[in-house]
Amino acid sequence: MATTVECMTTIFNALRSIGFQRGPRRLVAGIGGGLAEKFGLDVWLVRVLLLVSFLLPVLGLGAYLVAWILLPWQDGRIPLERAVARASARS
Repeated sequence: MATTVECMTTIFNALRSIGFQRGPRRLVAGIGGGLAEKFGLDVWLVRVLLLVSFLLPVLGLGAYLVAWILLPWQDGRIPLERAVARASARS
């Protein structure tokens, strides 16, 4: 039976394998830059669309926060993975 750490590692590796990373051209978290890069769109267009999506609080802001926590940076680091590692190191 797999341990919790092994399961989390599998999840984080799967997130890295989807091919989406936060963009290097970031204002806040790089989500807009990453989307623009992935789909070949203008980064400012994507940023405006993200801001418009915030008018739908649960969908827009909620999805942005989930993306912020789960999507890897350019170097492959995932914020949630680091938080889980710190929490398990304290235990």
